[in-house]
Amino acid sequence: MSRVGKSPVALSGAEVVISGSKVTVKGKLGTLESVFSSLLTIENKDGQLTVVRNDDSREGNALSGTTRALLANMVKGVTEGFTKKLTLVGVGYRAKAENNGLKLELGFSHDVFYAMPEGVTAETPAQTEILIKGVDKQQVGQVAAEVRAYRPPEPYKGKGVRYADEVVIIKETKKK
Repeated sequence: MSRVGKSPVALSGAEVVISGSKVTVKGKLGTLESVFSSLLTIENKDGQLTVVRNDDSREGNALSGTTRALLANMVKGVTEGFTKKLTLVGVGYRAKAENNGLKLELGFSHDVFYAMPEGVTAETPAQTEILIKGVDKQQVGQVAAEVRAYRPPEPYKGKGVRYADEVVIIKETKKK
């Protein structure tokens, strides 16, 4: 069995309801639901979730670690939440959170407005910083990727929207 799949997930203040292959996790920040494979059984024992394979199939072994990681992300999401930080690099590049969305000035002729999906919020502590917060890790990452896609960092000056921990390697310009 997968080494990741063997380790239990501590609930740390979250409530879990298991009905067949559907798992619902409730916490102080919200509720997440997910349906998992029928090759696995998810058990709640002593405040810990464990993933047990029903047979020794190759698919069950592969899914056990993935399922355990998804369950851990669900528990962390409803108790602590997830955050992605983006920074804007470039003269005149600004961001402002307004009307359940994000208004971006990225050097285009018009401002770009990105409407936030339900369950995800955006904050702008500074004009060049964006914090995207939410309960679902996948959704937070997807929103951050879509905002970054409006103006990804270019390789010659490094201007654009980048993740806070992203390293952009600047190319050398042509020499005569």
